[in-house]
Amino acid sequence: MKEKTKMIRLSEEHIPEAWYNVLPDLPVPLAPPLHPVTREPITPDDLAPLFPMGLIMQEVSQEGYIEIPDEVREIYKLWRPTSLVRALRLEEYLKTPARIYFKNEGESPAGSHKPNTAVAQAYYNKKEGVKRLTTETGAGQWGSALSMGCNYFDLELQVFMVRSSYAQKPYRRVLMETWGGKVNPSPSEATEFGKKVLAEDPDTPGSLGIAISEAVEMAVQGDDVKYSLGSVLNHVLLHQTVIGMEAKKAFEMFDDYPDMVIGCVGGGSNYGGTALPFVKEKVDGSDIRLIAVEPTSCPTLTGGRYEYDYGDTAGMAPIVLMYTLGHDFVPPPSHAGGLRYHGDSPIISLLVKEGLMEAVAYHQVEVFEAAMVFAQTEGFVPAPETAHAIKAVIDEAVKCRESGESKCIFFNFSGHGMLDLSAYDDFHSGKLSDV
Repeated sequence: MKEKTKMIRLSEEHIPEAWYNVLPDLPVPLAPPLHPVTREPITPDDLAPLFPMGLIMQEVSQEGYIEIPDEVREIYKLWRPTSLVRALRLEEYLKTPARIYFKNEGESPAGSHKPNTAVAQAYYNKKEGVKRLTTETGAGQWGSALSMGCNYFDLELQVFMVRSSYAQKPYRRVLMETWGGKVNPSPSEATEFGKKVLAEDPDTPGSLGIAISEAVEMAVQGDDVKYSLGSVLNHVLLHQTVIGMEAKKAFEMFDDYPDMVIGCVGGGSNYGGTALPFVKEKVDGSDIRLIAVEPTSCPTLTGGRYEYDYGDTAGMAPIVLMYTLGHDFVPPPSHAGGLRYHGDSPIISLLVKEGLMEAVAYHQVEVFEAAMVFAQTEGFVPAPETAHAIKAVIDEAVKCRESGESKCIFFNFSGHGMLDLSAYDDFHSGKLSDV
């Protein structure tokens, strides 16, 4: 019997030379973002206080591919290309005829997919003379990645970390500080909006919407400081497309191709980066399934409304058309801190609205049960966010077992959980509950 290939590691020459821009291939154009005060379509000049012009131009570009700067590709070489792995032991455990593959974005120095855009954003800010960045982070994956990116381009960084995650994940804070980031629990006393929220509810767990408001407030106070967002926006998903593009090349070497592409979704960056390179064939009539997975505690795609809403709680960020639970929604604390956002990427939202992408939601305990199965078969301990995708993969693989179909299931292992072991400790001790 021929031995099955377990892993494909591409060489450095296969790191994409350009990011794939899905905007020209969408079935309908994205609705324009609106100014938070005038509610008129926003202009590049309106965004200039927040972002460097290089990123603003990427946000609206209709070019099919955008060249990756050499300086960014050189840093990518620290961990890219990441491995495409066949989950043979998981397949055997599930007794499924399905073929399961995952892209291991946990191989990056920060342990997740986030550096793909963090490095790029730091580069474009540095190129335009920015000295300091502000940002928010939920579970700390984004804050860690941007701290690393800022370190490489000699930028200062102020991170507002959602208060519940700040308490649950202290080692993420340590990681950010190791790379030079300064971290405040959000809401904080460092901003006027943070003080206002704390005055109204001193025990608030915080939210990504609140943290974004604090970061935006601080960013607009100086000429040499800009704001950086780790998900949701078009240019963020653009930078993440290296994931799906590398995967396509590796599938050629496996002589296989996905029937379904699965990923967890909070704002949409890791899943966008994984799924968007497959969108054009979906638009052209392919039956490939694109499956976005979220927590039932923050069910934006499965329980939200498709409407214009603010990207932050204070109403300072641009208003975009997306699936939203309302910008003042504060989700209950959960260990999947990176998925606790009230809205979703306009691109992801549009694809769901147009029926080109599916969305499912799972409870916390069943997600950790799936994470345990994966850890005990494939060895890698997934981040709680990533475990949502794994739960969907297992469900689809079981359906294949029951139907006898040999489908190819591809998902993004968006990050490892080695700094999330307190969550696993809660699971093992029976303290973890559905929220």
